[in-house]
Amino acid sequence: MQTQIISTGFEDDAKDAVRQAADLLRAGEIVALPTETVYGLAADAFNAAAVAKVFEAKERPSFDPLIVHLPKPSALEEVADLPEEIAGPVKKILNKFWPGPLTIILPKKDTIPDIVTSGQPTVAVRHSKDPVFKRVIKEVGGPLAAPSANRFGSISPTSAAAVEEELGGRIPLIVDGGACSEGLESTIIRVEAAEPKSRIFILRAGPITKEDLREFGKVEFAPRLSPDDGQPEAPGQLASHYSPRTPLRLLESPNDFKPEDGKRYALLSYRNQPKDGYLELTEYEKIAVLSPGSGKLPEAAVRFFFLLRELDESGVDEIIAEPIPNRGLGVAIRDRLSRAAYSTVE
Repeated sequence: MQTQIISTGFEDDAKDAVRQAADLLRAGEIVALPTETVYGLAADAFNAAAVAKVFEAKERPSFDPLIVHLPKPSALEEVADLPEEIAGPVKKILNKFWPGPLTIILPKKDTIPDIVTSGQPTVAVRHSKDPVFKRVIKEVGGPLAAPSANRFGSISPTSAAAVEEELGGRIPLIVDGGACSEGLESTIIRVEAAEPKSRIFILRAGPITKEDLREFGKVEFAPRLSPDDGQPEAPGQLASHYSPRTPLRLLESPNDFKPEDGKRYALLSYRNQPKDGYLELTEYEKIAVLSPGSGKLPEAAVRFFFLLRELDESGVDEIIAEPIPNRGLGVAIRDRLSRAAYSTVE
């Protein structure tokens, strides 16, 4: 299969890209589309045969459910039920964060094929704010199932070029909408009724932080699944994920690292500050900096997957990663780093 890439840099190109993408999706094909988080591999969420192509192209295990994207918030009632006991807080949360990088787990309706939810009685639902994605899904006129547009477990793509590297020859079309504005996958939550405030469980950390959600209830992080814990409730819960081919080690202190003779290292630095103690640990083959200078977590999040992919392709023997502050967006970045490091250990 030859993969076509269409840019949306000019309006005429954008119109053509939207038309071709929508035509393919309505015909039961799969298409890579930009979102504000990472590029997604989309299929008609009501078409089980189309969704099966997503799993095949990604080499994704059938037990890992997909996110369903909505063309508009009111379409939620087409794919999910909203239990009365949590309707109040859920509506407030969605009014605040949709469209945007927030996914919520709700009881699914029979309109959603079991393959989308991996047989689970719940469905993960999101409403993206990316302008290209919004135009395509509006043209299609219905929900799209769309996990990240990469091979399962590898580094998530934040550019069309990264999608081509991962899935070129496996899918018919990549819509190039430029670099993703957030750079990390959506936050995934589940809401439970409780008094005096609802409980909000974060199943996957992302751009919408624990601090952002606190006004709507008591917020907790759900435990990450190990390989023996069984089927995940939502996408992105597996301990091993977001992994470069090159082994990666996440340090908590400069004292944790002793270089081995003859081994070539690269450094994923948070802010490239000598006082942090990581720059002089060895003579690195390559240093990539997430947020030069003072260290800004939103900038680090946007650059994270791009730089991780760059280091993975540099030919070194091991990637060393500096620790990231465990607050705000830093929680989501550390989550991705620890999963990549876990994959290396495994």
